[in-house]
Amino acid sequence: MQQFIREKNVVQYEEVVTWNVQPTTSLEYELFYVEVTDVDRYVAAIERVDSTRWHRIAQIDDSSLYVFVCQETREEEVLLRRAFARLEVVVVPPIVYDQEAAMEMTLIGDAEDLSTLVDSLPGQIDVTIEKVGEYDRPNARATSALTDRQFEVLRTAIDIGYFAVPRKASLADLATELGCAESTVSVVLRKAEATIVTRVIERERNGP
Repeated sequence: MQQFIREKNVVQYEEVVTWNVQPTTSLEYELFYVEVTDVDRYVAAIERVDSTRWHRIAQIDDSSLYVFVCQETREEEVLLRRAFARLEVVVVPPIVYDQEAAMEMTLIGDAEDLSTLVDSLPGQIDVTIEKVGEYDRPNARATSALTDRQFEVLRTAIDIGYFAVPRKASLADLATELGCAESTVSVVLRKAEATIVTRVIERERNGP
């Protein structure tokens, strides 16, 4: 799938929402959220992956879906997980894949353990550290009802002036900034706005 993501202009956004590893059976179960330009091509690509045992699709709309997958654990996953062994480190979901199929993840742990983890990764795994500091998901309380993707779209919309009065950026500008189809961004944005407005109204009705 990494090769498919890199070479085909189909996957616009993909994240691993959660996972369950079964080491005694060499199987793992993963839930993906994906935004694509062609659902059929994406599903066909999953079916061509040799390690996939089975998959189930829950389509949200024309361009986004959830994918529940059972797959055999591959050697590259084994190498990565060995580096985590005996370290007090946790991964904070989701794990996000960019358009080059590189993984972006947030890790929490003691500074020494995190340093040991980076040093113990196999040489074939390239690592770039984007940020180091205290863990504090921005506005977690205010946005706890949002998905990470919805929060990202809202944050980007604010940054480029989509909500400014007068408006400084269009929906097309927002889609370009996020590298997504305009229709996809529109759906995610509407759902995020509906979630926040509903939460505010319900709090007003029910009290703090």
